[in-house]
Amino acid sequence: MGKTGKIVTIVLWALLIVSAVLIVSLMVNIEEDIPTDPAMNSWVNTNLIWAYILTAIGAGIAIFAGLANTATDKKAAKGGLISLVFMGGVVLVSYLLASPEIPQFIGVEKFLNDGSLNASVAKLVDTGLYATYILLAIAVLSIAGMSVARLFK
Repeated sequence: MGKTGKIVTIVLWALLIVSAVLIVSLMVNIEEDIPTDPAMNSWVNTNLIWAYILTAIGAGIAIFAGLANTATDKKAAKGGLISLVFMGGVVLVSYLLASPEIPQFIGVEKFLNDGSLNASVAKLVDTGLYATYILLAIAVLSIAGMSVARLFK
């Protein structure tokens, strides 16, 4: 194991130890009265913040590793760019198909009155639905197409 491997191992053990100490501390100090006990709220908040930190570190490492791989591998960069253009196309087609019309359902007045539902929100929701339908259709067609292609081989 090289120098980098040792450093990574040490960092992972340190993260594991901190996580274990926080979880054990939370479990030891747990009480029945969580909403009214400020000390318990503090332990819960500390564990949540630690979870957010670990999630951010993991996401950052994943993004960095992906970008590093893309920067060093031209074929991966080309594939990634094609994927981004394809997703952009799906979103564009979905947005063009989407309607800003507000749907009518029981209780819609509540959302209209508090401002959480308006024409732009309705259009974005419609865009998301159309994108989901388009991607589902592409997935089903590609699965069916591969099955048919295997029959002819």
